[in-house]
Amino acid sequence: MSNVTTGRIHSWDLSTGVDGPGTRFVLFVSGCPLRCLYCANPDTWHMRDGREATVDEMMAEIGKYRGFITTAGGGVTLTGGEPLLQSAFTGTLLRRCKEAGLHTALDTSGLLGARASDELLADTDLVLLDIKSFDITTYEKLTGGALAPTLSFVTRLERLGKRVWIRYVLVPGWTDDESAIDGLAAFLSGLGCVERVDVLPFHKLGAAKYDALGIPFPLRDTPVPDPALVDRVRGQFRERGLVAH
Repeated sequence: MSNVTTGRIHSWDLSTGVDGPGTRFVLFVSGCPLRCLYCANPDTWHMRDGREATVDEMMAEIGKYRGFITTAGGGVTLTGGEPLLQSAFTGTLLRRCKEAGLHTALDTSGLLGARASDELLADTDLVLLDIKSFDITTYEKLTGGALAPTLSFVTRLERLGKRVWIRYVLVPGWTDDESAIDGLAAFLSGLGCVERVDVLPFHKLGAAKYDALGIPFPLRDTPVPDPALVDRVRGQFRERGLVAH
C-alpha cells in the first residue's frame, strides 16, 4: 500500500452513535464523485475546497482524544466526501490508527470500492456502507452514479468477512418504494457480514450550506419522512431477519 502522508480534509468532529460504535473521532475527507440530491455536505464535494493535512497531524489530533474515545468504546471513522477518492491517504491513516490500537470505521458509498486494497480493508474494523437505492434508475437519478460497483463491493466485503453496517437514507418520493426496499432487504439478508441497517430519515439541515455556496438545494421542497413511514421501512428490513434502527 502506498504510504501517502498528505491528503485534503474538510474537518473533523466527535460524535456518538451514528458513525460507528461508541464515541468516534470523525474525519471528513474532501472530495466526492457522487452528487446525491439530498447531500447535507455540499462543501465536501471538491478536494480543492479542503485543506491539506498530514497523517502525522491527524494522528496528533486523534491522540488528544484517545482516552476519551477508547473509554467510551469508540474509535476513528473516516467519512467525507468519499474517503476512497483519496484511498492511499485513507489507507495510511487507517494503518496508523490500527497500529495505535484504535477501532477503525470507513464510511463509503462503495462506488470506488475497487480502490480499497485488501490491505486497506484489513485495517478497517467496520464498513459503514451507504446504499442509496436498490433501483438502478432511481440510484442514477438520485446520485449521478451507478449502483453496480456498490453491490460488487459489499459482496467482496462478505468474502473478506468484514463487519458491515448499511446506511439507508429514507427520502419520500425517492427511496420509499416498497418493492425496491424489499429487494434490498432480501439481498442484504443473504449476506452474513451485514450486522445492522440504519434507516436515516432525510433532513434539510444542510440547506444553509447550499445557500452559502450559491447553489440550489434540489430537495428543498421534499418533505421529511413521517414516523409512520420510517417505522414501515424499518419493519421491511426486520421482516427479512435484519437488525434495523
